[in-house]
Amino acid sequence: MTDVNNQEDKKLALLIDSDNVSSKYLNGIFDELSQYGIITYRRIYGDFTTSANARWSDKLLEKSIIPIQQFSNTTGKNATDSALIIDAMDLLYNSNVDGFCIVSSDSDFTRLASRLRESGKMVIGMGEKKTPDSFRAACTVFTELENLLENDTTPAAVSATNKEAIQADIINIITLNDNKGKTTGSGEIGSKLQNKYPDFDIRTFGYSQLSKFLEDIPGIKVLKENNTINVALREEKTDEDSTVRDIIDIIKRHGREPIALSTLGLEIRKKHKNFNVKLYGYSQLYKFIDSIPGLTVSGDKTDRKVTCTR
Repeated sequence: MTDVNNQEDKKLALLIDSDNVSSKYLNGIFDELSQYGIITYRRIYGDFTTSANARWSDKLLEKSIIPIQQFSNTTGKNATDSALIIDAMDLLYNSNVDGFCIVSSDSDFTRLASRLRESGKMVIGMGEKKTPDSFRAACTVFTELENLLENDTTPAAVSATNKEAIQADIINIITLNDNKGKTTGSGEIGSKLQNKYPDFDIRTFGYSQLSKFLEDIPGIKVLKENNTINVALREEKTDEDSTVRDIIDIIKRHGREPIALSTLGLEIRKKHKNFNVKLYGYSQLYKFIDSIPGLTVSGDKTDRKVTCTR
């Protein structure tokens, strides 16, 4: 079977069922897959003439995803499922991919996932919380899409020319490895950044070596031993306390009315340009804010607000 923990050079086929997945998860899907390998095949299936899939159409060029059109005026969703399954089996027998990522919340792909695993392929399943247990269990790894929504403080642009986005990605890679008890090497950093940003070039930021760029990132430290270069997060408890005080001050200056979480995130980044909640052990901003005594987060993920009760 494919080793899930050693994927930097693995070739992956990404197959998306647009009928059962929102386009808002797309950046999160690519971020997650960059941890497993290189996305060689990128295909999405559905009827892109419908208003429901209009948002997908706007994002396909951005990620170089090939749309496989399936008109819904006759056979409907079954046509989409069948096209995805046929393509997956073609890739299994006629390509050299090491793994498949099936993005859907539909149990109809359970047998496909099982068949791909039986052939020794890694199967990464991604779907919303409503995804049935049968499809989850058939995958090598399954990730709930809600957990992949971009961090509220992540810069909007994801171009390789965005230095803040690159720094946030590097901190995320180190944090994920820390959670698994793994050391992070500079080679892994470079490989994963290249997987996510095909146009990534360290010279864009005025450096000739990645190690020099890493040394200038606040929040991480570079460890050199012989010819090996590793990176790790700095212990910055004092900075965390300072950040918490600044967050409370921002909310108090806003007045008695609750402040939108997105607005708070922007204000924090103005004060701390390299702020990333993953440094404090949280995957999302609202969880970090809610952990601060005297602050309360209310509302759902589309409209969260923060109130200070101090």
